[in-house]
Amino acid sequence: MSIIPEVKCRRCGESFSALRSRCPACGTRRVTQSSRTPDTTPSTVRGTAAYERASVNTKWQLIFGLILVVAVILAVIVMVSTGLNDSSSGERTKNTPTPPVEESVAPTPEAAPTPSPTPTPTIQKLEIRYSLDGKERTEVTMKVGEKLPMEAIIIPTDITGVVKWTSDNEDLVTITVDKENPNKVTLECLAFQAGGIKVHAEVYGVKQDLQIYMNNG
Repeated sequence: MSIIPEVKCRRCGESFSALRSRCPACGTRRVTQSSRTPDTTPSTVRGTAAYERASVNTKWQLIFGLILVVAVILAVIVMVSTGLNDSSSGERTKNTPTPPVEESVAPTPEAAPTPSPTPTPTIQKLEIRYSLDGKERTEVTMKVGEKLPMEAIIIPTDITGVVKWTSDNEDLVTITVDKENPNKVTLECLAFQAGGIKVHAEVYGVKQDLQIYMNNG
């Protein structure tokens, strides 16, 4: 066992004698460890001003810590109570019956008044007249191929209406209605028939007949 202690190089890790000041391998200078004992911190020595200040700081740190803990506890209590109130109010809202909604009844629309029917005019007479002389005719004689202008007159004359004309046989006597006045017509005899036929005029339910005889000569 060697009497002289050895040290390790802090750079290359080579062991060498403690009597050397440098590492024989890399030449790094050996650092001598200090044997000095550090002085006592003034704040740990009783009676010093630093010790008093450290004590005061420690007290304030404890007070601040207690205040912080109390604040946290109060905040937790407030949060819990708020949550309970919200849940209870929610349950009350669920349990509270909703008032029935009154259904609005739409007003029944009034039916449109039914228009009064136009009364049928009262006709005293319907005459068939020969247009060339304006005289009433109830019968006429026509030759085959002859044309006669006829007109229906409503009495009283202040009543207006469209007269409907018909022939018993269109192959014997045709009716041509005037475009400007439908109450005027032109009758044309197309063929002979013994005994003749009738032409009818009608307006507002009142009828008038015109007997037509044929002349074959």
